[in-house]
Amino acid sequence: MEGASNGGMLYHEVQESKLCAVHCVNTVLQGPFFSEFDLAALASDLDRKERQVMMPQGGGDFLSQESHNVSLDGDFSIQVLEKALEVWDLQVIPLNSPVAEPAQIDPELENAFICHLQDHWFCIRKVNGEWYNFDSLYAAPQHLSKFYLSAYLDSLKGFGWSIFLVRGNFPRECPISSSEAPSGYGQWLSPEDAERIIKSCNTTQPPPPPPQRSDQTDQTLSAMELEDFNAAVAASLMDFAAVTPQASEAATSQAEKETR
Repeated sequence: MEGASNGGMLYHEVQESKLCAVHCVNTVLQGPFFSEFDLAALASDLDRKERQVMMPQGGGDFLSQESHNVSLDGDFSIQVLEKALEVWDLQVIPLNSPVAEPAQIDPELENAFICHLQDHWFCIRKVNGEWYNFDSLYAAPQHLSKFYLSAYLDSLKGFGWSIFLVRGNFPRECPISSSEAPSGYGQWLSPEDAERIIKSCNTTQPPPPPPQRSDQTDQTLSAMELEDFNAAVAASLMDFAAVTPQASEAATSQAEKETR
């Protein structure tokens, strides 16, 4: 494909520990640009600056708390992701902000979205004119049709996901070789290979990754919506089991409970 970024290849990282924020940033950039240590350094710098701001204001409770930008189990804040992408002159904008209104109307005109719920991050990215879901819980990028993109984003918002638009001049080539990469979790795939892997995992168009269920959720959903919600939970669990075979038996059992 002449003129295609990275020779037409897709860069994907499969979930390692709780490093989904690292995977998310790298798939936005389409290359192994950052490691968990890089993001931890950015989080530490943000913490230091925040303490400097709060100190003259007597922010005792704030200063005594743990980091506001990285949790003990490795989840990073949106501010850390913003700082990482700023290195490459990319701007992160909440999708519900007035600045992002054109993206709300026609997301196809954009290039990347970051999605977050609780402690999971993933990106939806346009690569060489085609949209893909680069969720690290999947074994490979999942192709999204242009029509499905808008519906998928709306579904995520309905399930409570926070969505951020990423704008700027995205790197067209990854300047880092695999041997120099700070993150060892990625792989380069052709669109054909990605499709083949997804099919081998029996994952077709992905359902919205569901939030944790609660009693309040059950009360606010209609019977039909709750049935769809449970189906999405079951499908997502099965997809996760396909990526992590050791979890297959547990996921199957849980999926059966969710669909009852």
